[in-house]
Amino acid sequence: MRLIIAAIGKMRDGPEARLVEDYLERSQKLSRPLGLTGPQLHEIDAPKSLSGKERRANEGAALLKAARSGKGDTVIVALDEHGDALTSNALTTLIEKRRDTGASALAFLIGGADGHDETVMQAASKKIAFGPATWPHLLVRTMLTEQIYRSMTMLAGHPYHRS
Repeated sequence: MRLIIAAIGKMRDGPEARLVEDYLERSQKLSRPLGLTGPQLHEIDAPKSLSGKERRANEGAALLKAARSGKGDTVIVALDEHGDALTSNALTTLIEKRRDTGASALAFLIGGADGHDETVMQAASKKIAFGPATWPHLLVRTMLTEQIYRSMTMLAGHPYHRS
């Protein structure tokens, strides 16, 4: 199963970008024996000339296109402030169940500053949040890539996760 992260906006070089890259590289090393590929990060330019609903609709279409870029069915997970706060174990279970039920891809979508378009929210089979606080989008990418890596280590029986 392919793991995809699609996010609005491009990261510039900095500590967050380096952490994201580090967790993506670590995940790549664990993925194959687990029946996973990735995660792949798709960064999508935010359309500066648009605003409001028009901007969200444009971003939503681009996120869904990136998520469904491969063959087969893609399970969509929207990161949204009103989503469920998952434990690391629950995220691992989500990935494991989707993999074991034959999903071809699991895509995590991070919207722009105005949130997700309704088309994304309707396409999402799951909505998750990293708690009730509002987080900068660059930190959300960092936290998501770390949690995916953590889930992969848990599936592999690696000692990274201790609880």
